[in-house]
Order: sequence, then C-alpha cells, then structure tokens
Amino acid sequence: PQSEPPMSEEILLREQHDGIVTLTLNRPRQMNALSAALRARFLDELLALGRDESVRVVILTGAGDKAFSAGVDLKELETMPLTAAELGPDGPIPRAFAALGKPTIAAVNGFAITGGFELALRCDILVASTSARFADTHSKWDLVPVWGLTQRLPRRVGPHKAKEMMFSSRTYSGAEAAAMGLA
Repeated sequence: PQSEPPMSEEILLREQHDGIVTLTLNRPRQMNALSAALRARFLDELLALGRDESVRVVILTGAGDKAFSAGVDLKELETMPLTAAELGPDGPIPRAFAALGKPTIAAVNGFAITGGFELALRCDILVASTSARFADTHSKWDLVPVWGLTQRLPRRVGPHKAKEMMFSSRTYSGAEAAAMGLA
C-alpha cells in the first residue's frame, strides 16, 4: 500500500472561517487517493460537521494542483479491498453526506477520477478550476461505481452524456464540464 504522510502531516485538513469549513484531502503525492485511513478520517469529519451547528457550508478540495482525488487507492485495494459495509449508496460516507444537512461545494483542481469523481458528484455544487479534469474510469479498471455515480451523473448531464462518460473513460476538461452542466 502507498504510505500515508508522516504523522506530522494530516491526511485530511480542516479550516474554518465564519461558518465555512474547507476540508482538504491531503495526499498530493498519491493524487489524493482515498486510502482506508483517509476514508475513515473523512467519515469521522463529516459526522462531526453534521453535529456542529456553527458550520453552515462545507467546501471539499484536494491538496496540490495535480488532483482533487484519483478515487480509491488502487495500490492499497490490491491487498485491502473495500469492505461490504463501505459499498453502495447506503454506505457510511454517502449516508454521512445525506445527513450533513448543509450545502457542500466540490472545488475541483486537477483530476477528479472514478471514486474522486463520485465524491465530487456527492456535493451540491461542483466548481471546476481551469486545470480540472473529470473522468469516470470504473469500466477501465473493471470496477463498479458504489457511491451513486450511476444515478447522480445522469441527473447532472443527462442520460446520453452520462453513458458516454461512463462507457468511454474519456477525460473531460473543466471547460467541457461547465458546458455540459456538470460544473
């Protein structure tokens, strides 16, 4: 498995100003891949934010300029598969998003790929930088979307464009995402 940052470096950063919380996935060397440790930390933070009445808005982003998130850590997945409890739109992270009760914004810089794309789609608003790149590569890796991409993507871009994105694994720029109503 890819190593986590040293203990002095947090894998999830939290900043709060005037009721706005920014969560930053902080594994830039691994394209902010969602390791088991990062998923657990992110879930804990979502649950805490849901209970915190001082929080009005949550912004989610990725550290560095290379990636918002490359999705699940594929190297780690080889030896530590996702558990059955984590899978599906009723898994802990999707449930925590649904229970959050606060507007969420995905600030996408760099790649939002596969599970990272699903994570961005979980947010109410998706904002793409000029360096943003979106791709659903589940089919390329013989993976099944587990956090609701097959329902959320067609709602954002329509069924035909969603099928094109899901079947082709093509990468779309931030400008293309904005033009199709994704961002």
